[in-house]
Amino acid sequence: MALADNTGCAKPGEDFPFPEIIELNVGGQVYITRHPTLVSVPGSLLWEMFTQKNVRSLARDSKGRFFVDRDGFLFRYILDYMRDQQLVLPDHFPERSRLQREAEYFMLPELVKMLAPKLSKQNSLGDDPCQSDPEELSPNADASRNLTSASAALPSAVAAGPGGAVAAGAAGTDVRRAGFITIGYRGSYTLGRDSQTDAKFRRVARIMVCGKTSLAKEVFGDTLNESRDPDRPPERYTSRYYLKFTFLEQAFDKLADAGFHMVACNSTGTCAFAHDQTDDRIWTSYTEYVFYRE
Repeated sequence: MALADNTGCAKPGEDFPFPEIIELNVGGQVYITRHPTLVSVPGSLLWEMFTQKNVRSLARDSKGRFFVDRDGFLFRYILDYMRDQQLVLPDHFPERSRLQREAEYFMLPELVKMLAPKLSKQNSLGDDPCQSDPEELSPNADASRNLTSASAALPSAVAAGPGGAVAAGAAGTDVRRAGFITIGYRGSYTLGRDSQTDAKFRRVARIMVCGKTSLAKEVFGDTLNESRDPDRPPERYTSRYYLKFTFLEQAFDKLADAGFHMVACNSTGTCAFAHDQTDDRIWTSYTEYVFYRE
């Protein structure tokens, strides 16, 4: 039933022209809420819209729902705030600045303050992980903190004697975290009817990287292509990274330099005939190598 028909719930001459339950169309997304929720923040845009007596001045869609030409996805957080004046966002929310702009449009100054970047003395980028990608701050934040602690303890260790210096040095090197990294690639080659004929190999098109983001960035650095998974937090796992180079040996060298060693590998293959008139066969395979660092 269209909302225009529902407005008939108000009696003629009554000073309250809006029904208890209100349907909204915000940028194509439909929301259903109570009238007291929409007017819970005095002075806001929604309060101004739904406290006026002239209902006909408000825009409506073809089904009679009140229409607001704003981001329909982000409005869910605006409506949540209107319910209890609290802000709850998902972890690593990527559209915080856009939501702040929506809060300004709906004239919610307290919500704007909650969404503003928080500056701290230790980190000018703010202590809120939603302000920027925490991966860009450091590929191994825990390791940096460990190194800082070890450096702070070094003077007292040296003063304690050779034994203390050795202990501090040992503590300073124990900063690399354990974990797995999986390297995968697809390959193919053509083999003729004569098994003695050299096979025609195709070059490796792409080397995929699976594992924890912080470990992958530590090992491969700027040779890691992050375009497929740019907002992955450092402690989350990903299977969408790949390397900018196509030499397996180069990937193995980087893993070995970082202290990883191979613990498992597997491969699957399929065969198909290249042409109906020949016995040439095309073999395709997918191979994975699993590396681990203690």
